[in-house]
Amino acid sequence: MSWLTLIYSDFRHCKDFNFKNQISSAGISVMNNISEGFCRNSDAEFRHFLNISKGSTGEVKSMYYIAEDQKYVTPEIAIDRRKRSQILINAISSFMNYLKPEK
Repeated sequence: MSWLTLIYSDFRHCKDFNFKNQISSAGISVMNNISEGFCRNSDAEFRHFLNISKGSTGEVKSMYYIAEDQKYVTPEIAIDRRKRSQILINAISSFMNYLKPEK
């Protein structure tokens, strides 16, 4: 299952609609900003949108701490999703470094 699909699955029955909307929106933002940046005209613009995506991934990671505290998800799910988020953050960072202009 994709990272975004897991987010939707984890909170499909969540009654805290503000929380559910925020974490879903942050997850969607990751995907959409990568796509938007890819369609831009330069690596510099792409890096900018990747940076926004990385921030949104961090937001999702943070929200899984809240979800765990509020018992919206089990500790095991929260730990797994935070690990997956960190892997995505690391991958985005690596890609941003790859796109850096040569000196």
